[in-house]
Amino acid sequence: MAASSPPPPPPPPPPLHPHLRIPYSAPARLLLFLLLITHPVSLAVNITAVLSAYRDLSDFNRLLSSTSVPGDLAGRSSLTILAVPNAYLLRSSAARTAAASDIADVLRYHVLLEYLSWPDLRRIPTGGKLVTTLYQTTGRAAGNLGAVNLTRDEGGGVTARSPAPFSASNATILDLVGTHPYNVSVFAVNALLLPYGFDLAASETRPPVGVNITRVLFDGRDFNVAASMLEASGVAAEFEADERGAGITVFVPTDEAFADLPATERLQSLPADRKAVVLRFHVLHSYYPLGSLESIVNPVQPTLATEDTGAGRFTLNITRVNGSVAIDTGVVQASITRTVFDQNPVAVFAVSKVLLPREIFPGETSGAMQAAAAAPPPVEAAGLPPQGAEDWDTPPARLSSPPGLREELTSGAAVRDGVAVSCIASLFLMQLLIKQTSTIEGAVEVSVNREICVMILTVFEGLYDFGQER
Repeated sequence: MAASSPPPPPPPPPPLHPHLRIPYSAPARLLLFLLLITHPVSLAVNITAVLSAYRDLSDFNRLLSSTSVPGDLAGRSSLTILAVPNAYLLRSSAARTAAASDIADVLRYHVLLEYLSWPDLRRIPTGGKLVTTLYQTTGRAAGNLGAVNLTRDEGGGVTARSPAPFSASNATILDLVGTHPYNVSVFAVNALLLPYGFDLAASETRPPVGVNITRVLFDGRDFNVAASMLEASGVAAEFEADERGAGITVFVPTDEAFADLPATERLQSLPADRKAVVLRFHVLHSYYPLGSLESIVNPVQPTLATEDTGAGRFTLNITRVNGSVAIDTGVVQASITRTVFDQNPVAVFAVSKVLLPREIFPGETSGAMQAAAAAPPPVEAAGLPPQGAEDWDTPPARLSSPPGLREELTSGAAVRDGVAVSCIASLFLMQLLIKQTSTIEGAVEVSVNREICVMILTVFEGLYDFGQER
């Protein structure tokens, strides 16, 4: 009897229909999208550090550093800087002698709030492209005149100008100086670009106009105590002198805030020099409009009192709480109640409490610090030296970490929890995927999808481990 021939090998599985291949990448894209929207990555820009790498932009960088613009950019990313090289900046004498407030706004006009690359500029439509600038966010530009209109000619050259009709100010983009993809790009331009209505030549000859802070407070009709103290102390002249630099931001307690001072806080009985320190403690040595305070990145801000006493002392912790700007001194926590005066380079805000520095009023702590101090001490871990062991250098039993550090720790925990939630959600979605696709093409497609799921799971395990390390 002849041996039976072996059965032919099974035919290879038919290729999947193109429509059925779409789900393969869709879950991965969906999961990546979920990660991106739940864990956005924000890369703060230190623009002066970026520009310091380019020698030909040293004068522009020095001019930028003399203003409060770098502070405005501290919490932003996706920027395009139109920087003027030294050789072109030297042609503008007004740029070196104009009022500091005008120069600051001109430089804000050179910061585009959008990341642009060379390919992006080559794709500019014939009618041009309107791009918002940092100057537009100040609210001092009418309509869209704080934006820059980018146009491209037939030869491929790109020009930046004001969107105002017949504007005389324009600058041609010379070259791409450097780029940190999707975060910041720096282009060289051949002229200083002026917003519509600016005349630096007139600013150069115009005498600086100082804002009389005391008069502003008396006119406000709710700051008589603060105005009287300021007038009697003699520090008003200091404030007005500081207006000519980077500007000032003044936090003024209302008369009601002075009336609400506890009897134990004898502010009025302080010697004159200590009262002057308390008044300086209410002033930041930079102009910050309300929007900048609401988005401030570094919450610990030095005051004019810090400059007289040394770094780290007489600082304010400025944060956003429940939709308003909160100011914590370590003794009291106040909030900004309204804007009294805002005209670059001076901003004056009413605050709900007198800002008492802990260096002068150490007996009390603010609500935030009291909550931190009321937290139970950590349980003593095994292996630590027993109480009373003198040979060990042990830290104090209770240390109140700075608010910024507590926020970082909280943020780190949130990242870990968020990554864990994303991983769990991903597993759930992948299980649904396997169940759904098993009815489409049988075991072959299930196997393929399982392999894809394993690969995706490996990626999320790595992300989870990264979150744990953070």
